[in-house]
Amino acid sequence: MPARIHRHQLPGRWREQLVLEDGRELILRPIEAEDGAALQRGFSLLDPEEVRMRFLHPMKELSPAMAMRLANPDPKKEFALVAAEALPPGEALVGAVARVAIDQTDEAGEFALIVSRFVGRQGLGRLLMKQLIRWCRLKRLARIYGDVLDENTAMLGLARSLGFRRSHPHQDPGITRVTLELRAQPSTH
Repeated sequence: MPARIHRHQLPGRWREQLVLEDGRELILRPIEAEDGAALQRGFSLLDPEEVRMRFLHPMKELSPAMAMRLANPDPKKEFALVAAEALPPGEALVGAVARVAIDQTDEAGEFALIVSRFVGRQGLGRLLMKQLIRWCRLKRLARIYGDVLDENTAMLGLARSLGFRRSHPHQDPGITRVTLELRAQPSTH
């Protein structure tokens, strides 16, 4: 049975107070430019395996330029949420980041998700994925997809439980693409 998160709506779009099963409180909100430095600080707390699972390859640091880019999504094509401490952006430690970017087809969104081990296994990944799916539906996209390492069984299991289908469009045999069709499929009957 998935963990239960208590949610309380806050003023503003996409903003909620979350109380995790273990009693910790986080704020779910759109990422803000001031979060760039917090993303860098938080990156240093991730273990190498968490980084590899999210970025599909090892990385030693999150550069200031990359952190700034991640904290400033293009509002027409990208959407990013953070689950962070209840402190002002820039001061709050970020425990999870979920983002989606509309791809060059303008029909689909590619997602990325990371939940640190400090707040993991409490249903936060599921909640964040559902919010990304909701945003894609509001944008009237046909599908949402992401590339996942084959060994990332937690993400593959989450995707399966939400109705994503697997495929292998890459030359790299260690990566699976998970895709969720967002528009009703015509019946073959």
